[in-house]
Formats: sequence, C-alpha cells, structure tokens
Amino acid sequence: MTKALDLSRIDELKENAYSNIESYNDPDTPDALAKFTSQMKAVLLADPQLLESVPEYLPIALYDKVKFPPEAKIQWAHWVKEGIQPEWDDFKTTVAFNKEDLPLVLAVKKFSETLLIESCIVLFLLANENQSTPTRQAQEQDDNDYLDSEEGYYDQFDEEEL
Repeated sequence: MTKALDLSRIDELKENAYSNIESYNDPDTPDALAKFTSQMKAVLLADPQLLESVPEYLPIALYDKVKFPPEAKIQWAHWVKEGIQPEWDDFKTTVAFNKEDLPLVLAVKKFSETLLIESCIVLFLLANENQSTPTRQAQEQDDNDYLDSEEGYYDQFDEEEL
C-alpha cells in the first residue's frame, strides 16, 4: 500500500534545514558548516530522540553526505512529484550513505525509519532545487560525476543491516 508523503512537513523540514545550512555556509568561515554537521552527528548518534523536537537536524547532519545515483534520480523525482513516501526496500536501493555516517543512519532508522526517508527527500530536494526533473540525457551526463565520487560511500547491497 502506498503511503502519502506529508508534503507540508517535508517543506517545513526543508526550509528549516536550509535556513540553518545557510547560516553556517559563510565564506569568512569556510569550515563552520562542516564543524557544525560533525557536532550534530555526534549529538544525534548519542541521542536520536532529540530528533523529536528538532527533526531538521538530521538533513543538516547528512547535508552533502548522501548520494543519489543518477539512475535513481528519476525515481526520486517521481516520488516527490506524486507525493509518495517510498517503501523501505525501494528507498534503500536508491540512496548511498557515506560509510562514516552509517552508525547515525542505523540509529535513526531504528528510532524512525520515516524520518530517515523524509530527511533524504529533503536532501534530494536541496540538491536538485534549481534543476528540472532529471532526464535520461542528464542522467547519463551525471554518471561520470557519480562514479568519480563513489569511493568511500556505502554500498547498501553488500550490507544486510539496512
């Protein structure tokens, strides 16, 4: 059964996360965002229940660390356009997490699988905000970028924990 996305919640998460990200994305202090996200990861890993009161911290903590394979971008765009929350089995095959972030991802999944999925939708929207729906040609063009940056990212097909 298809579960609908709470688009107003997604929009709110996106706006709150973007606002925080932009406040730390300062040219005068180029390491500020990286330091903040690192601290955020440690705090959330220690106590994922903090996400009940500040759910936007998860997309902030994972900002620029989650990859969407080019072949999956069309599927992500479809889910967003149709307001569909992906099933876990579909979700986990369309996203790649940095190995360093796996402990946090697994802790959050245990706490709230839905929040993890929603946060990745927010990250997809932030990463593709000024782009139209990916086309096959754009997908092929992005293939090289993804392959070059793939090293160090979690291959969810090799692990059974997720």
